[in-house]
Amino acid sequence: MQVTDAELDVMRVLWASPGISAADVHTALEGQKDWSRQTVKTLLTRLCEKGAVSAEADGRKFLYTAQISQDDYETGAAKSFVDKVFSGRAAPLVAHLADSRGLTEDDIAELESLIERLKS
Repeated sequence: MQVTDAELDVMRVLWASPGISAADVHTALEGQKDWSRQTVKTLLTRLCEKGAVSAEADGRKFLYTAQISQDDYETGAAKSFVDKVFSGRAAPLVAHLADSRGLTEDDIAELESLIERLKS
């Protein structure tokens, strides 16, 4: 599922606080984004149309809940990125990250642990 950067900001709020109103999403983003409440409602509508979010009537307002988990979204986005940029290969991605950003001792230990787990 493809979502824009702005839609992803909204999804992060919904993952943290499922079942909230557009006004509550707007409040959660106030310190980060200079968006009107209408902009937030537009983003929520687009996410509903994509099937990423559901809306449930609660009196005169709607409560919004993500329909895809954060883990499932991140897995799909990472796979799509690796497929597009690195021809589906993880090793060149890790090599690129190591060369451009450097890896800390903790990063290396996590990667070694992951490799050992994958081998077994």
